[in-house]
Amino acid sequence: MVKMETAELETDLSLFKYDSLEQLPPQYRDLETSERTERIEAALEELGDDVVILGHNYQRQEIVEHADFIGDSYQLSKEAANADAEYVIFGGVTFMAESADIITDDDQTVILPSMEASCPMAGMAEALQVDAAWAEITAATPHETIIPITYMNSYADLKAFCASQGGLVCTSSNAHKAFEYAFEKGDKVLFLPDKHLGENTAHRLGMEDAIAEWDPWDPEGKDAAAVAESDIILWDGYCQVHERFTTDHIEQVRDSNPDAQVIVHPECRREVVEAADKAGSTAEICRTVEEADPGDTWAIGTEIHLTEHLQRWHPDVNVLPLCGDACMDCNAMRQIDPNYLTWVLEELVAGRERNVIDVAPEEKELAGLALERMLEI
Repeated sequence: MVKMETAELETDLSLFKYDSLEQLPPQYRDLETSERTERIEAALEELGDDVVILGHNYQRQEIVEHADFIGDSYQLSKEAANADAEYVIFGGVTFMAESADIITDDDQTVILPSMEASCPMAGMAEALQVDAAWAEITAATPHETIIPITYMNSYADLKAFCASQGGLVCTSSNAHKAFEYAFEKGDKVLFLPDKHLGENTAHRLGMEDAIAEWDPWDPEGKDAAAVAESDIILWDGYCQVHERFTTDHIEQVRDSNPDAQVIVHPECRREVVEAADKAGSTAEICRTVEEADPGDTWAIGTEIHLTEHLQRWHPDVNVLPLCGDACMDCNAMRQIDPNYLTWVLEELVAGRERNVIDVAPEEKELAGLALERMLEI
């Protein structure tokens, strides 16, 4: 573990923190669909109320069909905290399982089926990396207070770091409120890791001219003094799925479907959000389709599996993907496959816990504080 420079925390890069999570045993790699489903159902019957399965909106059908709750990351964590289950199986990515561990009781155990399910965007802002940047940026603004805000899509140690510096967490639906909170407490905002959500939020607040970008990947191009002149500093991170959407995709959908309306996630590029009819979180996207009139056409600019779920759940609405499957697929989410789910469930039946996510106590306390501040807004 490495001690941070600007906070009383010790942590490590996620690559090393989660290198002990286990791979799928060979005997589980070639299960037939029917056998796998039968074994999952048998394990769930044996475990009963001792286990709850969470399925993120971006998970494939074979996962969500076994889920007790389906939704976005923080919503699912809250469902786990409200459940009495001893075991929480999170069909999501690492930072989501960490959030569940932060807010669930100490006697609940959170399990992430696959060690490969690690969000690339969360990995673009490792806490140790942010700590080093924070030292540079704050040194360039000795007479002003910077409040850090981290998107929910970040590791627990970064959430903890932000709390230690007076900052908080936000979701895609309340980012604007987090910005307002930060400007009440300080003079400037450092927003990470998603620069597109940060830029779209700045536009929503009429602060699009107050933006500068910090590129942690370019040692020669970083100028802390120049960046610190702006009120909003955006970390150069992004979602690899949502950044793929372009205005060309919107034009193509409208050319082939003149009556189509387009809704995109605010993790998309600014020009895509401007070209769309609407932008919103996964919950807002679901609500929009749910409330649509029969026969309406909505093109969805987010991960492909949510689009496919909406097509099944609302057959009276014409739900279209904004671009093809390859464009919209999240490879990190894809790592949670039903074979992994079969394995961790059968191991629990046998009394063995696999791939447990356990956030360190001090980190958990501070990350919980960052979440509490979000709830206050």
